[in-house]
Amino acid sequence: MFDPRHKIILTGYRATGKSSVGPLLAQRLGLDFLDMDGLIEERAGCRIRELVASRGWDHFRALERDLLAELVSRGNAVISTGGGAILHQGVWPQLAQTGLVVWLAADIDTICRRLQGDGKSSSQRPSLTGADIYTEVALVLAEREPLYAKGSHLTIDTSAKSVAEIVARIEEALADEDFLRRVQEALPKTHLYC
Repeated sequence: MFDPRHKIILTGYRATGKSSVGPLLAQRLGLDFLDMDGLIEERAGCRIRELVASRGWDHFRALERDLLAELVSRGNAVISTGGGAILHQGVWPQLAQTGLVVWLAADIDTICRRLQGDGKSSSQRPSLTGADIYTEVALVLAEREPLYAKGSHLTIDTSAKSVAEIVARIEEALADEDFLRRVQEALPKTHLYC
């Protein structure tokens, strides 16, 4: 059941703001905050980098897919998905019918700058392609952007916005009855950009 005020799903590439926006949004809405990458690490007992090094990307993606399937029935939460969670097209449409999916987007230069400025990112997350950072971001975004666009209800470009501005924009959308009605009427096809 579509319940946008009680379930917000944040999607987008690495370093677009999901882990920063999520806790503040959850606090403002009185909801739990669930970070999928954190939950996977907790269950696996190790960092994602270590998990991928020892078991491979396929194993990580299987854990991610299983967790997404669990979250379909979870409400009263802001969920920060991993950047690749959108690849699970067998589960994603079901998830998108249960809450408001917000794609946090950013341009390649902004993503690369944020990744390079975040010391934790490289130590926690392994490379997806083995290429240099700019090439990797460009390649992966080219693959995923159509999926993010198709699988979300609202897009917010975070390149020049603060966390507080992003949270405020999501709250505006949640308070807009016309927007929510249009989203619900068009499920699962609706996508609006701002």
